Amino acid sequence: MNPSLIPPAWDDVSPGWMTAALAGSFPGAVVSSVDLVLRDDGTNRRARLALTYSAGEGPATVFVKAGDPAHAELNNATGGVFNEARLFRSGVELPVDHPAVHLALLDEPSLDFCLVMEDVVARGADPRDATRPLTVEQARSGVRALGRLHGRFWGERFDRESRLAWVAPYRAWGGMEGGIRRAIDKAGDTIPVEVRSLTGERLVSDLWTRFAGTLTDGPTTLVHGDAHVGNTYVLPGDGLGFLDWQVLRRGRGVVDLGYFLQGAVTVDHRRAHETELIDSYLDALELPSAERPSRRDLWRWYRASAVHGLALWLATFSYGAWQRPEVSLALVQRYAAAFVDLESTDAIEATA
Repeated sequence: MNPSLIPPAWDDVSPGWMTAALAGSFPGAVVSSVDLVLRDDGTNRRARLALTYSAGEGPATVFVKAGDPAHAELNNATGGVFNEARLFRSGVELPVDHPAVHLALLDEPSLDFCLVMEDVVARGADPRDATRPLTVEQARSGVRALGRLHGRFWGERFDRESRLAWVAPYRAWGGMEGGIRRAIDKAGDTIPVEVRSLTGERLVSDLWTRFAGTLTDGPTTLVHGDAHVGNTYVLPGDGLGFLDWQVLRRGRGVVDLGYFLQGAVTVDHRRAHETELIDSYLDALELPSAERPSRRDLWRWYRASAVHGLALWLATFSYGAWQRPEVSLALVQRYAAAFVDLESTDAIEATA
């Protein structure tokens, strides 16, 4: 079977196609059956498939991900159609735990892609979402992982990595304003009054756009771009891995730091441990002192970053089909609390 052809549906994946897809990672493995175990579609098509073999050895399950025609234009508008496939086709090693990728396909004319990946659950990983926040130690593992990632590609180090020359700089995108008021009304008095008084134009067109416009100023690095808790998994021993690299960019690392930390733990835990966790991030950068951002500067950017999670998850909450409502609401509440606690508006106006 030709592994360059993207299956139209997960129940159409043939043993021959999967044998070819796994050949690079598991030479000699011959798949005899492919069964759909779990389907979990969002803005992309995703599934867990169970495999059996007539020869050789391979994984008992794999996780597969492909584009969804219904959301292709949306993903294209945010620049996130091909990034993950390009990243793992590049061969660049990342200093963070992530699923091994056995096959990465691109179909640019159709705005489609396909990834056949390791099923991290098979090695004891526990995928998380906002309804199951991280402990402080798990969050510490996450900020340190992001610090390693950002330090590895900081400044000129990124320029020297020619295999990532295609990565686009961070840019704001439009289209979120319309649902913000609807989402704020849905959240009601579960979010602070300071957030309830915002309009979509003020939050998105002004504050978020201004913050996003600063993300290519100063030293930039490779950023995950979507490092919320729903794209993480906890490993045995409380290590943390990151899924879904589809909207990676080049920009200020603080966009990952704030988006992750402000949504990954409870509001009380963030308030109690925020400063020490930011110190853990700074330590994990492992940069020479001349390149390391000062704690004062990082804190100012971190305060501003709360608008990012708030805007994105209010927009997500307003369109219930993208995420379960309880997931979106939990993140809206955490980012809203951070936005007020950190006086994000003042930080944005001081820096942008």
